Amino acid sequence: MLNIKYLMRNAVLAAVYVVLTIGLAPISYGPIQVRVSEAMTLLAFYYPQYVPGLVIGCLLANIASPFGITDMLVGTLATFFAVYGMRFCANLFLASLLPVVCNGVMVGAELMYLAALPSGMSGAAAMAYIALGEFLSVSVLGIFLIKILRKSSLLRTFFHSN
Repeated sequence: MLNIKYLMRNAVLAAVYVVLTIGLAPISYGPIQVRVSEAMTLLAFYYPQYVPGLVIGCLLANIASPFGITDMLVGTLATFFAVYGMRFCANLFLASLLPVVCNGVMVGAELMYLAALPSGMSGAAAMAYIALGEFLSVSVLGIFLIKILRKSSLLRTFFHSN
């Protein structure tokens, strides 16, 4: 039987991811984006049990994407690969690079495939812009926030207790 606290925490993470992404929609979608909600993906490095909440949050947030079902599939798969792979990383910084690479390559390729790039932007440039946005949200903002979270006994208790 699934633990109700486990389900609740995953639901809260999914909801926060969706609210941050859709609430900041002008910068959350498109060939140049900084998806602030992606900072939360680093939780999977310390707490792999929250992978489902992060992936479901991404899927639900991508319902609002202008790229429709394609973004729901590709973007969510990129997030899944990134957060699942974090358990195999040696340190937090390396873990933060997984969303940078996965989203940069996969979402950049998706935008190229959909011909959703601004005039004159190459596929490589789209991948670089997506990767840069991910780097800012995960490797900069995410690492900063996760270090604060790990120092807060209240938040540590929320995420760590059963």
